[in-house]
Amino acid sequence: MRVAIVTESFLPSLNGVTTSVCRVADHLRAQGHDAVILAPRSRDATPERYAGFRVHRVASVPVRSFDVGLPTGEIEAILAEAAPDVVHVASPFVVGARGLRAAGRLGLPTVAIFQTDMAGYVRQHTPGPAGAAAGRTTWRWIRRVHSWADLTLAPSTAALADLRAHGVARTALWGRGVDTTLFSPAWRSDAVTRAMRRELAPAGERLVGYVGRLAPEKELERLAEIADVPGTRLVIVGGGPSRESVGALLTEAVAAAAGRPNLPPVFLGPRQGEDLARAYAALDLFVHTGTHETFGQTIQEAGASGLPVVVPRAGGPIDLVTDGDNGHLFDPAVPGSLRDAVCRSLSSQHHLSELGRRGLERVSDRSWAAVVSRLIGHYEEVARARTLVAA
Repeated sequence: MRVAIVTESFLPSLNGVTTSVCRVADHLRAQGHDAVILAPRSRDATPERYAGFRVHRVASVPVRSFDVGLPTGEIEAILAEAAPDVVHVASPFVVGARGLRAAGRLGLPTVAIFQTDMAGYVRQHTPGPAGAAAGRTTWRWIRRVHSWADLTLAPSTAALADLRAHGVARTALWGRGVDTTLFSPAWRSDAVTRAMRRELAPAGERLVGYVGRLAPEKELERLAEIADVPGTRLVIVGGGPSRESVGALLTEAVAAAAGRPNLPPVFLGPRQGEDLARAYAALDLFVHTGTHETFGQTIQEAGASGLPVVVPRAGGPIDLVTDGDNGHLFDPAVPGSLRDAVCRSLSSQHHLSELGRRGLERVSDRSWAAVVSRLIGHYEEVARARTLVAA
């Protein structure tokens, strides 16, 4: 098939949408398909090709730390020239909305990927009744945008239920893959990983880590609850606008601990590839704090690394973690619940190891090759349906 991928985010920006688009492109190429990618123009250096596919950059404006694409007519012109069999729209909101409308005018089948809980983020960061009103307005826009797609794919049962509850039609479930070759417990025996661990835990501290974007929607302030768990050290991997505020909060939480305080939290910055895999492997426990995740890709990466995980009982993570099996769930509405879940995980080395072992088992069949094969099945479904309607 020939696929046009329209995305709200792409390299050099690193986030869940970019990662998913890159893995889909990698495996479309590996399975013999063709593609073009449409993405917002970036202020930083950008690749002209990815996985051998042409990357078309469309007009954008900077908003905070993001390059937000503009819904210009060039999107339709690029799609018309590319003449794809299907248009894949990643997390449509602005560029993706225009891509769906353009594809409709051109008679092209479309698959929209729901990936970002934009309404949840809006509610979270708009105080009082205005937040609820803004959330409802955002859902109206999401419903309208996805009404233009032939099929909307949700990454988790929670996200699928949200879409259906808000009147989004023609939906199905499509999860995410994980690179179990890159993310692996084997990195624990790597010399660089062992040296990193000796440096981070000089007295044999248990390393409790978070990996991901450092931004308000990730609710990293919750980590203050576990900053003084005895015998542990917080390790933060990632970058973003909340770096300074989170650093100050967690350092203060450690310093305020009664008795002998823990070592201060350490921030390793953004990491990719093998450096990221080593960072996971150096940890003893992975903690995720955000309550508006539609999936939770870093949870899968932690599982592939053999790590037990602690995540909120909310959103996409519920599909990935069973309490007491491959990790523990905490109630985000109950103060102290995160701390209790972390302490339960660390209660014994045997329990920690068993959680990690079962987490590794759970991701063993979630390769990106298999996940993209299922995606291609959805492409074929909408293309076939469009052909039948045209006939």
